[in-house]
Amino acid sequence: MYAQTRTQRDTTGDVGPGQEYEFHPVDLPTEPCFSPQVEFNDKPDSLFFNDGVRRIDFVLAYEDEDKKEYEKRHNRRECFEDNLMKMGMELEATQSVLDEKLVFLKVHMPWDVLCTYAEVLHIKLPIQSNDMSARPSPWRFFSCITKHFYPDEKLISKESEFFTAPFEKNRQDLFCIKDKDHFFTPSMRSRMAYYILSRAPYEIRGNIKKFGITKLLDGGVYKAAYPIHDCRFNVKSQEPECPNERYLLYEEWAHPKSFYKMQPLDLIRHYYGEKIGIYFAWLGFYTRMLTWAAVVGIGCFIYGYYTRDTSTWSKEVCDPDIGGKIVMCPQCDTCQYWTLNSTCNTSKNLCIFDNFGTLVFAVFMSVWVTLFLEFWKRYQAELEYEWDTVEFLEQEEPPRPEYEAKCIHERKNPITGVKESVPYTACGRCVRVSIGMTTVIFWIMLILASVVAITVYRLAVFFTFSRELRYTNLTIAEPIKEYVTPQMATSVTASLISFVVIMILNTLYERVAIWITDFELPRTKTDYENSLTLKMFLFQFVNYYSSCFYIAFAKGKAVGYPGKPVYLLGKYRNEECDPGGCLIELTTQLAIIMGGKAIWNNIQEVLIPWLKNLIYRRCAHVTTEKVIPRWEQDYQLQPSSKLGLFYEYLEMVIQFGFVTLFVASFPLAPALALLNNIIEIRVDAWKLTTQFRRAVPEKAQHIGAWQPILQGITILAVVTNAMIIAFTSDMIPRLVYYWSFSVYPYGNNTENTMKGYINSSLSVFSTNDFQTVDDDYIHTPPNLTTCRYRDYRFPPGHPKQYEYNMFYWHVIAAKMAFIIVVEHIVYFTKFILAYIIPDVPYAVKEQIKREKYLTQVILHETNLKLVSKRGKDNSKMPNMNF
Repeated sequence: MYAQTRTQRDTTGDVGPGQEYEFHPVDLPTEPCFSPQVEFNDKPDSLFFNDGVRRIDFVLAYEDEDKKEYEKRHNRRECFEDNLMKMGMELEATQSVLDEKLVFLKVHMPWDVLCTYAEVLHIKLPIQSNDMSARPSPWRFFSCITKHFYPDEKLISKESEFFTAPFEKNRQDLFCIKDKDHFFTPSMRSRMAYYILSRAPYEIRGNIKKFGITKLLDGGVYKAAYPIHDCRFNVKSQEPECPNERYLLYEEWAHPKSFYKMQPLDLIRHYYGEKIGIYFAWLGFYTRMLTWAAVVGIGCFIYGYYTRDTSTWSKEVCDPDIGGKIVMCPQCDTCQYWTLNSTCNTSKNLCIFDNFGTLVFAVFMSVWVTLFLEFWKRYQAELEYEWDTVEFLEQEEPPRPEYEAKCIHERKNPITGVKESVPYTACGRCVRVSIGMTTVIFWIMLILASVVAITVYRLAVFFTFSRELRYTNLTIAEPIKEYVTPQMATSVTASLISFVVIMILNTLYERVAIWITDFELPRTKTDYENSLTLKMFLFQFVNYYSSCFYIAFAKGKAVGYPGKPVYLLGKYRNEECDPGGCLIELTTQLAIIMGGKAIWNNIQEVLIPWLKNLIYRRCAHVTTEKVIPRWEQDYQLQPSSKLGLFYEYLEMVIQFGFVTLFVASFPLAPALALLNNIIEIRVDAWKLTTQFRRAVPEKAQHIGAWQPILQGITILAVVTNAMIIAFTSDMIPRLVYYWSFSVYPYGNNTENTMKGYINSSLSVFSTNDFQTVDDDYIHTPPNLTTCRYRDYRFPPGHPKQYEYNMFYWHVIAAKMAFIIVVEHIVYFTKFILAYIIPDVPYAVKEQIKREKYLTQVILHETNLKLVSKRGKDNSKMPNMNF
């Protein structure tokens, strides 16, 4: 077997930012050290090589089964491992306990290599303890209560605070190095190890250099590459030096019993890295802010529920003497005449969501989203400082290996003036971006086509339900017969079909979006994720929200009137809203999509990884009698996603859109989102801690491209909610009637009232004016000369019969005025709040300035000492006269 424990001296290093394989020198032993493949030492919890001294920083797993590919894979692996040794890494191979063909290659980074790459990656490390006094918390008086909602301090102690600076290898004495073995945390070591593994060459043919563990994994040379967990998730390690951080995270964070506790963010960041830590910080903050929105939304719902029986217009609909005597016109070409009181229950349910409390709640949510973003910026600034990501700039982030591998063109850097390698010319980049944009537009048009198809389904099926539900014997379902209206049946089935179409298109488009982004070749991983984020969100936005936009702003808006209906494609008559409006249907659509999406995602996140791990253990015949090492236990887990937390962010941002864009129609949306997020945090934590291998720690300053997307949603939410209240809800027509048309000169009442609103909101149509009547389906009752329909038009016999009346223009003017006034008030309030709430807290600004000052002072004093020392040395040298 080739893989061995070995160390070799070389003066080469690794790729630096903006350079191609310019290796940094490291000091290593002068003689290579070779030893045969070692046997497992029966220590299942060990995190070290067999010598018990060198820590395992990364693990590679491989096997050779295909004899045809054996030589090629073996040569690539041999070359790759030789280059790893030349770059200073130490390797040790151990055969699998369960599979004779499987070999695990353990990777260790010596101190000098760690120092070199800590400087390359600009890792910030402690230079001095934080001597600035912390400001007391305003919640300290309630500590006896709040302590129960935090992780146990005996298990997870608070980290010490330090001022930090980017590490410099030649100035090690300036940093607080008490113990070299623990100076670099395991997550830092794993990050540096992966940096080297991603850039080590494995094949060189002339000027073509192939490199990177990613390509070797794709080619089957290695089966897996991962940092190891420090212990089992539910059992403490027996090793004396093991910190048992995974066990602590499971007990105090991922376990269902800890659902009410705050997250141990510092430990999450310490174990998994800043990128995962910032996601859970954002998700936790979003969930806490949802608490306020959920409380107000539930209050609005309760108000609507208890006032539905006192609503005047709803009483008129249900009154046998009013609604029972109003005969409505058929809503389709094969529908029947019907009485208004047949929609009594729908009208009562509509009162729950369509009331004055909804208007207050919509305005509250417009302010809430502003507070959410502004306070998140402040909280994010605190985390940036505490987690040393304040100066994590784009130019410090190394290029992706896939980008470096295709750098075959040269250009002059417009900033530095130095020639650099790029993978494409300016024209080539334009072509790549154009192809990507065209593909995205094509898929968006495909979604819109599916929306049109579902709309045609609504139109084609509505008259079927209208006929079947009235003539089919439903004696078995008699208790629910009054709720199964043609509108409701069409809405529910169309919503279910829409949900299925959404999930199918999601699955297809994900692969397309990844392929497009790979084709564009972004330079850094941040660029890659931002590009993919924008593509996926645009698609998801249209996919998830298009049906809701149709119901809210298109359905029932262009239907004509009974004698002159509007037809789609010249065949299908546009569907109308229920007499109460389309708001209840929009609520149904939101509930189905939000609920279905949450249930489906949780099933995917919990069940699928668990089943995969279970099947693997069954197939591998894993028995409890054998002692399995730590690295092989992790190999049995699921690999981390290549896109990291991308899908987690996407799920939450789509939910954020449902909570904000259409909240005026569904005040329970924040409460449902809150319940889902409480579960989501623990599900994500449980999945990450128990079912997946340890992810490679990554640096991140903020939530990336998701932040401007959230800001765009909040701006759009003001418009959509104002338009829902104006055009989808029946609130504005009721207000117009209450304040104007219920009293003189338009009404006969002496005071403002809602009595008579139903009669004023329904226009009259003469049955003799129907252009065509299908006698096989429509049966006109005897002595029926007129019917009613929902609109504001002059009655038959009027000089302007069936034209819009004065009430219609009053309502239109009121709707437009409402949108303009509400938008300006809310936007002005948002501007004021954004201005008075600073993005960075004052205390954090002071600490950042203090840290920069100390860094400059320490570096300045060091430079002065070096200069003065050189001056003394030069003064001691004798003068040589020739």
